[in-house]
Amino acid sequence: MATLPIDRPVTPLRQRMLDDMAMRTMRSRTQHDDIRHVPAFAGFLERSPDTATAADVRGFQRHQREHGVGESTINGSVSALPVRRDARATDLSRRLVLAHRPRKLPDG
Repeated sequence: MATLPIDRPVTPLRQRMLDDMAMRTMRSRTQHDDIRHVPAFAGFLERSPDTATAADVRGFQRHQREHGVGESTINGSVSALPVRRDARATDLSRRLVLAHRPRKLPDG
């Protein structure tokens, strides 16, 4: 797993994400990609991403689309977002819509 700079404090949300990724034995590149999406989402929300609602995530998807972000990146960022999964909250990942990615038929 990649190490973080010593002078940068680890927030509880980031630590939870790191712990979850370690438990799922994600490759370090995947961990890096997942973690880099969270600051963009937090900037869009202007609050902590762990308070996000399904409407917030959909708004972020719309924002990404309007700024020319590709389908693969949109879908990757949504799957990387820290959504609440406790017993009192609905799992947001089940209510999200992924961006359609056109498929190309092989030539021949």
